[in-house]
Amino acid sequence: MRMIGCVSPITSGHLRVLGMDPAVDGQRIRARLGVVPQADTLDTELSVGDNLMVYARYFDIPRREARRRIAELLDFVQLGDRYGEVVDSLSGGMKRRLVIARGLINSPEIILLDEPTTGLDPQARHLLWDRLYRLKQRGTTLVLTTHYMDEAEQLCDRLVVMDHARIVAAGTPASLIAEYSTREVVELRFADEQRDGLAPSSFAGLAARVEMLPDRVLLYTDRGEPTVEAVHRHGLSPASVLIRRSTLEDVFLRLTGRSLVE
Repeated sequence: MRMIGCVSPITSGHLRVLGMDPAVDGQRIRARLGVVPQADTLDTELSVGDNLMVYARYFDIPRREARRRIAELLDFVQLGDRYGEVVDSLSGGMKRRLVIARGLINSPEIILLDEPTTGLDPQARHLLWDRLYRLKQRGTTLVLTTHYMDEAEQLCDRLVVMDHARIVAAGTPASLIAEYSTREVVELRFADEQRDGLAPSSFAGLAARVEMLPDRVLLYTDRGEPTVEAVHRHGLSPASVLIRRSTLEDVFLRLTGRSLVE
């Protein structure tokens, strides 16, 4: 992300952004980029409108044009009624929306977003997803990093899964699920007295893959309901059963493991 944003040198390989070389054309590239960093980095003692005006002047946008863009962008991120409020008084979700508005002030062709919804409540996350999806519809290219797999599935046409700074898989959300998981996942929970005697062999032949977790058993299968019926025919009596579709989170955990990465 820093290399694309022309603030770190290229370590190896080749990189072109909008057809230009970051090592030579950094200033021209940055003029056509928008950036939404993980930290809000807003001037908290200034008003919402002044934050955007200051940023607009960095791009030499005339004040009259800047005021027009600011009004348009604040309406877009649903902050039109907050123009004169001091940033320090805004909620976390409002600040993130303001940072996105700031990143759009120069009408960028590409916008870089680093963990855009980290720490937000579900309502604020979904509002931001809606705003970002609308940007995609307008033709803006989004390059984002996220640990929320539902966010990646919602927003990304193409994604890469990284583990220890290396790409371990790449493709569309649907193609990655098809390649590394199954159509459905059956989640079984057992009472304590049953769980102690269970092993992967207890589910032999019932699913394409079996994963034993401390609190539940995951059966990866293309047909959830017949799999559950087969579980009962094997004499197993789970306390609860959940059939769900496979998600990118299943793919991510299979490729990177379930161990906590600091």
